Amino acid sequence: MYAGIKPHDDKPVTVSRLHRMKSEGEAIACLTAYDYTFSAVADAAGVDVVLIGDSLGMVMQGRDTTIPVTVDDIVYHTRCVTAGRRRALVMADMPFMSYTNADEAMRNAGRLMKEGGAHMVKLEGAGDQASLVRALSSAGVPVCAHLGLQPQLVHKIGGYRVQGKDTAGASQMLQDAQKLQEAGADMLLVECIPASLGGALASRLDIPVIGIGAGPSCDGQILVLQDMLGITPGKTPKFSKDFMGEAESVPAAVQAYVRAVKRGQFPAEEHCF
Repeated sequence: MYAGIKPHDDKPVTVSRLHRMKSEGEAIACLTAYDYTFSAVADAAGVDVVLIGDSLGMVMQGRDTTIPVTVDDIVYHTRCVTAGRRRALVMADMPFMSYTNADEAMRNAGRLMKEGGAHMVKLEGAGDQASLVRALSSAGVPVCAHLGLQPQLVHKIGGYRVQGKDTAGASQMLQDAQKLQEAGADMLLVECIPASLGGALASRLDIPVIGIGAGPSCDGQILVLQDMLGITPGKTPKFSKDFMGEAESVPAAVQAYVRAVKRGQFPAEEHCF
């Protein structure tokens, strides 16, 4: 146990537990991690879900986008993270072009779970991914869908822009979310959307809705670890907050983040679209 970290509830976080947290109104605290050390810190601080995001391409590899990240990269970092985890559910990203069809998705999701030790995989895409989600779910793979800003489509959409701002876009996202839930998605992550749309998604869906730049009414929040520690080079995203600013250590900053999410203190209005 790291100094300064108090032991948290040690019952493993499972998919069913995440669903229960939503139904009971307990906010879900999520965070990215890419190695053993930060995984152990996040886990001990009470983070419920640790994501090995393809954001590692930018955060760990210094790339301009997430596009170059490979399945091997995600498997390696997932294995590192699971070594430091005792309680948190471990979720791993399916990288760009790793799920273009059901067979490929099955093979790569299997690698992330069997070789990496992930408990859930996350994939980007709209309602047209429903058949893929259904196939994975039927095979016993827990799936988190990802709507809103989808970094793997950055070249297609022309940059990192807020999604669902108009009535048509918001309506389509609500329809897509419903399709993905009906197909068997166990959770939904929404990125860079208006706070009102984040709240609408959380209220209409039975599965947990995790937001990153999606407002305080989501069922949980997630940030990139380096963003919330204030050490990401360049401009900090609007939806993030530097929790190291008032903390004496990295473990204390992660604990502060978890408390802020659980108490509904983060995100605040200045972090929303």
